[in-house]
Amino acid sequence: MASFKSLISLLTLLTSRAISSLIFASAGNFNQEFEITWGDGRAKILNNGELLTLSLDKVSGSAFESKNEYLFGKIDMQIKLVPGNSAGTVTAYYLSSKGSAWDEIDFEFLGNLTGDPYILHTNVFSQGKGNREQQFYLWFDPTADFHTYSILWNPHCIIFSVDGTPIREFKNFDSVGVPFPKHQPMRIHSSLWNADDWATRGGLIKTDWSRAPFTASYRNFTADNACVWPSNGASSCKSSPSQSNAWLSEELDSIGKKRLSWVQNNYMIYNYCTDGKRFPQEFPVECKS
Repeated sequence: MASFKSLISLLTLLTSRAISSLIFASAGNFNQEFEITWGDGRAKILNNGELLTLSLDKVSGSAFESKNEYLFGKIDMQIKLVPGNSAGTVTAYYLSSKGSAWDEIDFEFLGNLTGDPYILHTNVFSQGKGNREQQFYLWFDPTADFHTYSILWNPHCIIFSVDGTPIREFKNFDSVGVPFPKHQPMRIHSSLWNADDWATRGGLIKTDWSRAPFTASYRNFTADNACVWPSNGASSCKSSPSQSNAWLSEELDSIGKKRLSWVQNNYMIYNYCTDGKRFPQEFPVECKS
């Protein structure tokens, strides 16, 4: 019990430091970095580009995407999710490439009834194949304030983090036949949309449109450590890591692995790698490695 309490104290300390460092990082300007893709005025860039909001009503949701494409990156976004009765809504924040054999790295926040927790749904697609879902509850109310959701994507692994705490690691197992996103540049996307046919309790709980419009807010986007993919096809990153882009070879250290285990032991509610009904014969190769 003492060691568990020590781990909690360490997690709290490191999380607070991570949040502080992100607050003082140079935040991107939404006017310069992003463009609204759909929503007919329901998406708004405010405060001279420091804040972006997405809204959903019965007619439509809304969305935005980055102007830049990235091939690998360490990307942060602070998000405050739809408060109150958000059942039926999905706030998606993800990286995605184009085409039928696309790559994608997903955060999806599945809304719920007032007082019931959001479900954080994660997935990784490579060459058009996904079905690698892991789902979590969060250890805080994601609607009360902004929290930082991060993706570290390099040639070795993909790490999903919340407020600096890793919640999922997807390693590069290309050597054993598991495709890994490493060739296709991706844009950052986010959307707020109605998915009450499946999002909350498998579609049993429908969206309460009397509470519309539903709004999610974004701020403090950072991609200082990211390889921008320009139109000429030459990445902005050097081929060999230097001190300034050491993240290109970054993986979880011993402390990160302990924090990952803490989240997965206490807050993970679904893992495709342990779903014997879904995979009665054998689990996917990456689950056994």
